[in-house]
Order: sequence, then C-alpha cells, then structure tokens
Amino acid sequence: MIQIPQNRTRAQESRAAVQRLYIAMRHLLIRGSYKPGGMSGKTLMDNLMILRPEIYGSITDTERVELNGLHYVFQRLPKGIEECRFIRLITREGYENSHFTPIVPPKRRREAYRIDVHEMYIEMTRGRSDIYDILTHLTFLYAEANKIYRNSLDSKGRQKREWQLLAEIVEREKKGEEFKIETAYTYLSTLLGRTYNEIVDACRRFAEEEMVNSLFHITYWLGLLAKEELENDHDREVSFSSTLREKTGHHYFGELWASAVKEVLLERGLFGRPLHVVSANLHSVMNALFAPAATAQKLRAGRSVYDVARSLSQPEGRNLRELVTKLALKNGMIEIVDTSGSNIGVQLFDTAAFDPKVVSPELEFAPAPTPDTAPVILVMDYAFGEQAYESMDELLRPYHPPGSDEVYEMPVESINIMGKAGILEGIKGDLMIPDAHIFEGTADNYPFKNSFTPDQFEGHGLGVYCGPMVTVLGTSLQNRQILEYFLESSWKAVGLEMEGAHYQKAIQAATHIRKSANPNLKLRYAYYASDNPLVTGHTLASGSLGVDGVKPTYLITVEILKSIFHS
Repeated sequence: MIQIPQNRTRAQESRAAVQRLYIAMRHLLIRGSYKPGGMSGKTLMDNLMILRPEIYGSITDTERVELNGLHYVFQRLPKGIEECRFIRLITREGYENSHFTPIVPPKRRREAYRIDVHEMYIEMTRGRSDIYDILTHLTFLYAEANKIYRNSLDSKGRQKREWQLLAEIVEREKKGEEFKIETAYTYLSTLLGRTYNEIVDACRRFAEEEMVNSLFHITYWLGLLAKEELENDHDREVSFSSTLREKTGHHYFGELWASAVKEVLLERGLFGRPLHVVSANLHSVMNALFAPAATAQKLRAGRSVYDVARSLSQPEGRNLRELVTKLALKNGMIEIVDTSGSNIGVQLFDTAAFDPKVVSPELEFAPAPTPDTAPVILVMDYAFGEQAYESMDELLRPYHPPGSDEVYEMPVESINIMGKAGILEGIKGDLMIPDAHIFEGTADNYPFKNSFTPDQFEGHGLGVYCGPMVTVLGTSLQNRQILEYFLESSWKAVGLEMEGAHYQKAIQAATHIRKSANPNLKLRYAYYASDNPLVTGHTLASGSLGVDGVKPTYLITVEILKSIFHS
C-alpha cells in the first residue's frame, strides 16, 4: 500500500504559498481593487508570512522592523508613497502630458504621480511581473506598518511618548529646523525594535538616497496610516484602472516598442543585413567598443576595456562617458529613445560605419568584405520579467510598414542575453552559463544549446558555474527552502533570474513554430551574480555590487562582441 506523507516540507509549503500569491494577485487585478486591511489583503499577507522571503528578512518577527528590506523596497517605490492611503495602478493614460510632476524611483523605471495628499497613481507598462512586484512590496510595507503601530503602543494600548516625540521631529525636519539627531535615533530604536547602531546605519543609508524620504519620515507615516485604519476605520486601498486591466497581457507596449525599432532599421537601410540582438544595459557595449580610444587622451593609453570601464563607473567619470558617447555616435551608433512606455531603450550599431582604428583592439574587429554583409548590433535595455516575452516576441515578428504591402523579415543571426541573477553556489560577481531555463511553479522548461561555454570565461579570477537557471515569478518571492530545493535536488540549478524562460519561449516560438526567425540563429546566455540569496549579507537587500560588478559585466560584453565579429 502506498504511504502518502502527511507532513509537507518547508519547500513544499513555500511553493504552495508562491502559487497562492500569484493566483490571488491575478484575481485582484481582474477584480479591480482591494483593501490591504481586508480579507484580500490578509490573504496576501498571510501567504507572504508563510513564504518568509529572504529579501524581506525579519518580516515574521512580531516586533523587529526589517530595515534592509525597507531600504530595498523604498528604492523601488515612488517617493512619498508612505503618506498615501490610496494607491492606484494605471497604464500610460496621458498623465505624462499633465501638470503632475512624474516621480521616478531610483531603482525602477516606472513613473508615478502624486494626485493629492492622500492618493498616488503609479504607471505599470512592463507587464504582469511589474504589477506582482509592486503588490509584493506594498504587502511587505503594510506588514511593517502594522508592526510600527503595535510598537508605538504601551501595554495599556496608549500611545508611547516616543511616538509623540517622533511626530515633532518629523515636523521639524519638514520645516528644516534642527533637532537632536542622537535623541531621534533613540526614539526610532524603540519604535522599530532595533538596536541604536542598527538605526544609525539605516538612517545613513536612507539619507544617501535623493529620491527616498528619511527613515524618521517613513516610520512616522507608515505607523500613522496603520493607526488611522485600525483606530478610525480610514481604510487603505489599492486599485487598478480599467485601462490597465484591459491592456495587461496583450503586448500593447511591446508592439509599439518593436514597431518603433523596426521603423528606424528601415529608415536607415539596415534591413537585410545580419542582425545581432543583445539584451544588456545601455553602456557596456558602447564602452567596450569605443571607451579606450575615446578616453586615451584623458587616461593612460593601452588600458584594457575593463580598466577604462572602472574609471567610467566612478562618479567623476561623467565627462569621460560623454566623450565615449560622442565617439560612438560618429561611428555608426544610433540611439532610439523609448516613447512607447515600455521603458526599454535601444542602441543600434552599424559596424559598416566603424573606423577600425577606434574600436578596442581586444575585440578583434575586422571590417566586413562589403557593407551589405557588415553586422548590425541591436542593444536593448533590460526587460522586466514577463516583459521579456512580450518584447522579444514582437521584435522577432516580420515588419509590415503602415500603408505598405512590403513585408520585411528580421534577419537575426544571434541573440545574446547578458543578465544579472542570483547565484546559488558562488558569491557576488561570479558567472553563470545556463544550458536550460526552468520556469518556477510550472512544468515548463526550455533546454537549449548555449554557444557560450564555461571555458571562455575561466582564468579571470571569477567563479564560473554551468547548469539550469530558474526563472522565478519575482526575486522578492524567494526563500531559502525553495532555493535549496532547486540547488540540491536533481534540478541542480545554478541560479535564479526573471527573464530567461520568457525570452526562450519567444525565441523558440519564432524559430520553430512561426518560422519567422532563423532556426539556426546562435543563442548566447551569460549571467553575473548580483547576489547570493542563500548567504547572509549577500542578498539584494544588502546592497548592489557597485564597482565589483564592472569586471563580470565587461567580461561577458567582450565575449559577446568577439563572438559576433567572428561569426
């Protein structure tokens, strides 16, 4: 007789919680609104507590407020959101033409508009992943807000003296008046349930962010709105515009974006040339090509791409970056500023216009025999989660110019994906070379032949790991048990990210089903580790790679360009 285990493992519980969160958020999007303090909000919060994501640290602690998680979230949410009872998620609906000043978070390319003292509208133009991301962050905020409110009460349910004094400090800060900073730290220590040293460090980190309010301000307003809801029935509410609900999942912005790119390719006579798509940031390819030559008079000549890139990444490197851009524009670079709302900028590099003398020698560039055979490199900025499918699917479709009967096929020779990912074995800065993408929570998996091999990247002082990559619903929904399962089970995954399976789904559809793209195009995937969520102090909430990210970024970029030039 088959024995059915009665007790589920933490990994199984966590995977179930992720699925319930995913289903609940889709339901709320369809429904149109919910109240964080109501049954729907409680469902989200309960499942987040079961999941206990690594990025949200001490979320389940009943007293200690999670400081690193707060800092991470407020870098990705619009300034002032802690003051708003009503948050409305919208699509591109014309507010960019209004008198409202757009608010853009430091770490997320999404525009928001403060409508009045109580309400904020936030644009969601990057697909469902963007919506799930912000709903998860908001759920975490509401959990911490309730914690702050509880910490502000004494054993008899009365407001503590520290809460009243914090209100005075916030008012003084607003007016630009001086206050005793160390005394203020002490009040926060009580209200946030953290040590004095932890508070000092956290306040410093918040103060360094221009587009984030102080921790004093955030603590007061989070606690105040929780107090108003629990004591005076002033409910908080999150809603979704009808236009957002109609457009989500229908490639509306992806189609606009891809059409704009193809229009420029046609205008510049670049259709019919070998096309190489690179998904990366909008500086590494340009810098790898032209930075050494552009900065030779300012920096010591003969430096490698990596050495120059380190100089460019410093705050004082702004003038040097402008020199690189000017040289690139003189040598066939075309910038396409996104106006579709997708927030994916594009650079085109016409290699027929390259002056070989200014291209970095280590790329081993040689001009094509004829201009018609010279490659065109299309660099697209990072997509976000499901948006990767939308953008790549639309890009690989044939182009039908408006008002014309002509049809232009996309002559793609290679697709090159450079991404940031969480690593499961190594440390920050190490490399991952995938041979398959596994879609978390489904039976979908995408094995493929990666034209990159691990030995191309060895010998540079970085760890190189090869194996499957897990494409997750959101980096903020991962916990230790789920990640250890993917690492230690027969999956033997090396890392996690949010776009790989989405890209591969679009590529395989175009090459094998629709037949709209070259079935023999080369695929090159390489990721560098922005964090290791299994190691304390190495999660995304502990801070970015900074200058340490320069080496892996440019190592991958150089290999991509060399492979394109030698194809």
